[in-house]
Amino acid sequence: MIHVPLERLLDKSGGSIYKLVNLASRRALEIAEGQPKMVEVDASMKPSTVALLEIADNKLQYKK
Repeated sequence: MIHVPLERLLDKSGGSIYKLVNLASRRALEIAEGQPKMVEVDASMKPSTVALLEIADNKLQYKK
């Protein structure tokens, strides 16, 4: 299991846990529906984990 530190993720969402969860859940749904992943990961990794890794790697940002 991969652990992404919350501190790294909160900086990407303007310091709001609500915005972080909203961004990650929307992206996880896109991945589950077949959108290509923006990071290199194992195919068996869950969409929610992939979404968090994408946010941590600055592939996604919360738009104001």
